[in-house]
Amino acid sequence: MTTLERLFSLETVGIKLGLENIRSLTAALGHPERACPSVHVAGTNGKGSVSAMVERALRAQGYRTGLYTSPHLDRVEERIAINGIPIAPEPFDACARDVLALVDALRADGRLPASPTFFEATTAMAFEAFRRAGVQTAVVEVGLGGRYDATNVVEPAASAITSIDLDHERHLGRTLAAIAAEKAGIAKRGVPLVVGSLPPEAREVVRAAADAAGAPMVDAARFIHRFELSGGVATVWGAIRAGSFGPVRLGLRGGHQVANAAVATALVDTLDARGLPVGVDSLVAGLSDVCWPGRLEWLTTRQGVLLIDAAHNPAGTAALASYLIDAGVAPLPVALAVMEDKDLTGMVGPLVPVASRFVATEARSARALPADTLAARLVALVPGVSVDLEPDPLRAAARAMAHGRGVAAGSIYFTGPLRARLIEAGARSI
Repeated sequence: MTTLERLFSLETVGIKLGLENIRSLTAALGHPERACPSVHVAGTNGKGSVSAMVERALRAQGYRTGLYTSPHLDRVEERIAINGIPIAPEPFDACARDVLALVDALRADGRLPASPTFFEATTAMAFEAFRRAGVQTAVVEVGLGGRYDATNVVEPAASAITSIDLDHERHLGRTLAAIAAEKAGIAKRGVPLVVGSLPPEAREVVRAAADAAGAPMVDAARFIHRFELSGGVATVWGAIRAGSFGPVRLGLRGGHQVANAAVATALVDTLDARGLPVGVDSLVAGLSDVCWPGRLEWLTTRQGVLLIDAAHNPAGTAALASYLIDAGVAPLPVALAVMEDKDLTGMVGPLVPVASRFVATEARSARALPADTLAARLVALVPGVSVDLEPDPLRAAARAMAHGRGVAAGSIYFTGPLRARLIEAGARSI
């Protein structure tokens, strides 16, 4: 078994919430998570975009950066980036080999009573990779929830909760208040907690948790003073302690990115106040030059033009639908693949007004809803909309683009590999 095969074999452990394993691993490694200042970002949606914006701003300032995100689009190495570039296979393999050897040793002497999950192992690997690469500041995205997420062993300079909506209810709770309590578990004494636009019941829970933890709460909304939306892309004006900025055209598409830009701006301002200087020009680079593939990304292909989006919950598909309307391109055919544990009804609702038809397909994952099951459920949910069945993702995307333009969405486990295959075949991001 190769090192990579051994690492992926840990996926059979599933999802395990708790910090015991990761604490044992990081302690045995000599606490690489403490090797440099970090930023910790949680949220139902937007945490990846915010993490990418903040990393880009820090890199523009001249820091050597690390970025840890999940899941990956196509290659596992994408989860760990050094200075904006995914880690090369060789150092990734070296970190994996060393962490897995450590797992074996800790299991043998009883210091690790249970096998770590895939996410726990890759989180430990990320911290170790950052230390070996001499990273000066790291941006760490929460995987699931916050309180019991493996990333919550970091001792950050600043934390953030981007948004709170219904997702992963099986693990986090079935109400916004319950989900907010889990995400607010990243709050730490003396560490500013930046908060994005939250529903009132969620904000109340987060504020109480922040107060109890002794974490000063920072309202992100006050950092963006004005915005305009044209063609599905926002332009913003705002200010940080280093000075005012604007107009700045955001590098990521969609009106929802205004709220993400506010959180990123607040984090940059907070870091500056805590001894990690970031100037206005660097912030502007973070907002305008950021690259976050697979999120409202147009690809020009041999078959046509495809909008790839990792929308995987109701809030995500609502943002996708809003973008299609704002960009003036709706309705379009939508190739859709969904994980079986997702709220399909909630996801499809926002898409009905912007979908000329659906192409039901499936991701290459044990958790995927089979294409024929998805097609049957779509027919029942949207009786007035045509539904095609095409289990093969590439052919499903081609059918969505049959008349020039289409959309592929529903799960990153569908859109990520699809994007990679299309790019291998000559597609370009536009």
